[in-house]
Amino acid sequence: MKIQILGTGCPKCEKLAETAESAAQALGIEYEIEKVKDITKIMEFGVMITPALVVDGEVKVSGNVPSVDALKQLLA
Repeated sequence: MKIQILGTGCPKCEKLAETAESAAQALGIEYEIEKVKDITKIMEFGVMITPALVVDGEVKVSGNVPSVDALKQLLA
């Protein structure tokens, strides 16, 4: 599973990366996390508000940082 965190590196972006990693580890799934900080690449996803979470090319969350439990449901 490829997990991408879209954002410029703000505290919320870092928190989303940590939360996504915790959720993936709790589920015991194989994953790769990539942080996308280039605004042009972020816009290619159609995202206007960061942070955003992309799973296997599909935007799942934009503009907020869900809880670990909420992310586990999205990743499962």
